Amino acid sequence: MSGSSVANDKRDYYEVLGIERNASEEELKKAYRKLALKFHPDRNPGDKAAEEKFKEINEAYSVLADPEKRRSYDMFGHAGAAGAGAGGFDFSQGGFSDIFGDIFEEFFGASGGGRARTRAQRGNDLRYNMTITFDEAYFGKEAKIKLRRPEACSACKGTGAKGGATKVCPTCGGAGQLRFQQGMFAVSRTCSQCRGEGRIISEVCPQCKGERYTARDKTISVKIPPGVESGSRLRVTGEGEPGANGGPSGDLYVVLTVEDHPQFSRDGDHILCEVPISFVKAILGGKVEAPTMKGPTQIKIPPGTQDGKIFRLKGLGFANIRGYGIGDELVRIKIEIPNKLTAKQRELLEEYAKISGEPVEPDSGKLFEKVKNLFE
Repeated sequence: MSGSSVANDKRDYYEVLGIERNASEEELKKAYRKLALKFHPDRNPGDKAAEEKFKEINEAYSVLADPEKRRSYDMFGHAGAAGAGAGGFDFSQGGFSDIFGDIFEEFFGASGGGRARTRAQRGNDLRYNMTITFDEAYFGKEAKIKLRRPEACSACKGTGAKGGATKVCPTCGGAGQLRFQQGMFAVSRTCSQCRGEGRIISEVCPQCKGERYTARDKTISVKIPPGVESGSRLRVTGEGEPGANGGPSGDLYVVLTVEDHPQFSRDGDHILCEVPISFVKAILGGKVEAPTMKGPTQIKIPPGTQDGKIFRLKGLGFANIRGYGIGDELVRIKIEIPNKLTAKQRELLEEYAKISGEPVEPDSGKLFEKVKNLFE
């Protein structure tokens, strides 16, 4: 028989990776990465069995990650895989570069393939706590806040070097990374002297002492929209800490606390208040003045109004912060009973009680207490 023979003592590739024959590409990658991390030579120094296992799972993945090789293997086994070119590891296909990048990241703190880690980084967000009044939450306002935050040093323009002068890093030669052989692979690691930037400071900036940033006070205008409540967060884009390596600044988040109001309380977008009326007005009806955030208004009290009756004033609540309309003001009636009565008032009440069939107590004070209790 002509041609090269294929060893028949190889384990099934699906068995090597511990997956089913119908495993998806994602399941294949997940299984491979788990095993590659477990049996990597750098995690098992001097362990020949682990090294052989590592080679075996790489061979299995190199076949099953390639759709054409996998079809050949499924049809003809190892002979089909050999015919499709299995055996060598093509780390540029089948997701090898991404997976090994993750492995190198975990082992060495740097990605494979020479990718620098000193990419632009977004600055940190800042938080500012602000207390506003109930009225300011209702009507909105333009607020000025003063905060202290780091900014790029004006003297060195954020380089940390005197006059902005830097020089090529002597350790990495300006590459920002050191390349060395790690087991079976060539690995790039971020240069520790220049931290991957490729340049180092010649002379420290006297203003920022090489820190690159200085703390400065800045006044920022913040627009508080109507309808905010305690816990509302307002984002001011780009007013956080500056980014690194040319990255964008973070954001400023203004977190609000709304003070209580002596007359009003809040329930969602609705305003609640309580208006006292006399028991005579509750019985006979009339008009009463109710406070609102936009000034007092008249409410018509119908005869026989009960204590706790709610009157709704449409559109006098808070504006919804998301633009879903405006709430109402809910006015709760509280009937007040006088603590003292004149002789004439007592006489009239006793007469009313007789007409109504209400037994009149010898102690007229008890009658008054009965009337009072009706509205409590």
